[in-house]
Amino acid sequence: MSGDTLIEARGLSSGYGKMAVVRDLDLRVDAGEVVALIGANGAGKSTTLLTLAGELSPMAGAVHFLGAPTTAPMHVRCRNGLGYVTEERAVIMDMTVAHNLKLAAVPPAVAIGYFPALERVMDRPAGLCSGGEQQMLSLARALGREPKLLLADELSLGLAPIIVAGLLETVRAAADDRGIGVLLVEQHVRQALKVADRVYVMERGSIVLSGTAREVSGQLERIESAYLSGSGVGRG
Repeated sequence: MSGDTLIEARGLSSGYGKMAVVRDLDLRVDAGEVVALIGANGAGKSTTLLTLAGELSPMAGAVHFLGAPTTAPMHVRCRNGLGYVTEERAVIMDMTVAHNLKLAAVPPAVAIGYFPALERVMDRPAGLCSGGEQQMLSLARALGREPKLLLADELSLGLAPIIVAGLLETVRAAADDRGIGVLLVEQHVRQALKVADRVYVMERGSIVLSGTAREVSGQLERIESAYLSGSGVGRG
């Protein structure tokens, strides 16, 4: 299922200081689809997400959000329907799970609907939850605010494959059931391809390959040896 384009990068260059990490990037995410952005460490994936979110300003090119060019900062984009899950779990460790949800204005029942495992840890400080529970909380906070677009950076970091599969299935269901567009940066490439509609492959700040998940899966071994094994340069 796909619909209107929610976010689009056109000729986008971005980086830190005067150093461009991402160069001349074209990318889009439509409503109701999951798009995977894959590449080696340092390829520019996280920099791309930060620029799309409004945390970094483009050096060249433009970001279009909800059909119009934007230079708005991240908090404005979030008010207008952007959800963003960073690779650092976005939870307040000394607050309980319930209070973390309250701070995000997400009812506990909504979070439990996404992740039933959260019910038994509602009164536990987030810092005493497992890594998987913390990431469920992060994702439930983001999805519970009913975004139009979700940017998710390395949901799987440090987590067991079975937990990763559950997180990715929840993301896929949000796209299918609610029409959310999702841009997913993911280390577990094979798991990501199971839930993605389309894929972009990054190397050294540029998109070197794109296609449907089926097309990319068909040449995954070549892609892994050519683009996913190196450490890249610059920041991720």
